[in-house]
Amino acid sequence: MESAAPSYKGHRYPVEIISHCVWLYFRFPLSFREVEELMLERGVVVSYETIRRWCAKFGQDYANRLCRRRRRPGDTWHMDEVFIKINGVIHYLWRAVDQDGNVLDILVQPRRNAKAAKKFFRRLLKELEYVPRVIVTDRLRSYDAAHRTVMPSVEHRSSKYLNNRAENSHQPTRQRERTMRRFRSAGGAQRFLSAFSGISPHFRPRRHLLTARDYRTEMHHRFTTWREATDCTATA
Repeated sequence: MESAAPSYKGHRYPVEIISHCVWLYFRFPLSFREVEELMLERGVVVSYETIRRWCAKFGQDYANRLCRRRRRPGDTWHMDEVFIKINGVIHYLWRAVDQDGNVLDILVQPRRNAKAAKKFFRRLLKELEYVPRVIVTDRLRSYDAAHRTVMPSVEHRSSKYLNNRAENSHQPTRQRERTMRRFRSAGGAQRFLSAFSGISPHFRPRRHLLTARDYRTEMHHRFTTWREATDCTATA
């Protein structure tokens, strides 16, 4: 079911400026101050604190609306976990993508044991509302325990050589982690990465499989979807 359009009531800046700032921050490895500078070059005076509040308020909503507009994810789920250091403490970022590289969900947890794997599996089933045909993981034994408990009827393929699609999807996150000089809290990491994983991949088609003309056509379609998701078309 389609949710209500984002509410811009009380904001003195037009929708186009708000959505453009949010797009810049989540699409490129920029800080809030760098987005402020880019907007200033265009003659728009807005503080980095205002941009931060816009990203916190609208980022996840935009990401959710983009996800609802994409086609149904595939029936093969690739799952992987990678460590992230938060205030000197190791946490784990669990990520699932389909066979086309579309990010299905992410979850930041302090452990990578069977309990954490089961929690991630149940979260995926609840959010996506369908059961995959195949799940592909590395050889972490926690996946085996979660598979037997949560999705015993699903085929499970376990190999360190089959899961490159999920491992490669961590690369943009690593880039942003370096730009942000690590995350400051687990909750902050979860909030940022949830929105980031919904917005950034939308503007990253598999360019190596497209001709230049097809790439431009695909990007035009994706920008149109972005304008619809941010309700810019209603004010055009």
